[in-house]
Amino acid sequence: MFHIVLYEPEIPANTGNIIRLCANTGARLHLIEPLGFALEDKKLRRAGLDYHEWAEVKVYPKWADFIDRIRPGRLFAMTTKGKTLFSGAIFKPGDALLFGPESRGLPASLLAELGDARCLYLPMRPESRSLNLSNTVAVALYEAWRQQGYAGANFK
Repeated sequence: MFHIVLYEPEIPANTGNIIRLCANTGARLHLIEPLGFALEDKKLRRAGLDYHEWAEVKVYPKWADFIDRIRPGRLFAMTTKGKTLFSGAIFKPGDALLFGPESRGLPASLLAELGDARCLYLPMRPESRSLNLSNTVAVALYEAWRQQGYAGANFK
């Protein structure tokens, strides 16, 4: 379905929450090193609860390794520096949603490579800096999934 890519994530609880999110939506999670924690970190495990076995999580030593191995259909960066509102993007299965480290965001060089149309932002109040990483991933992933009619979901 979709690829969630965390570029150098720093906070284990955020990544744990995202593991749980991916397990519940069918998205694949890709982590680009260096990580700010060990995958065995207690906070990561606690936040992900027992969802680790239900999520597909891959770790890559560097950005180029991810690109070479996965070759995503299209790549969208979620960034406070984005020029395109996330809900205006048309997502397709196989797309990758890229998120930067919590303390500094994605490198400017990577954003420049993608271009304005692929650098998306979530609306916020003017005095706000950013949303929590796991919240941003959830909002963006659910919009992408909604556009696919929640394919594979269990409707009650």
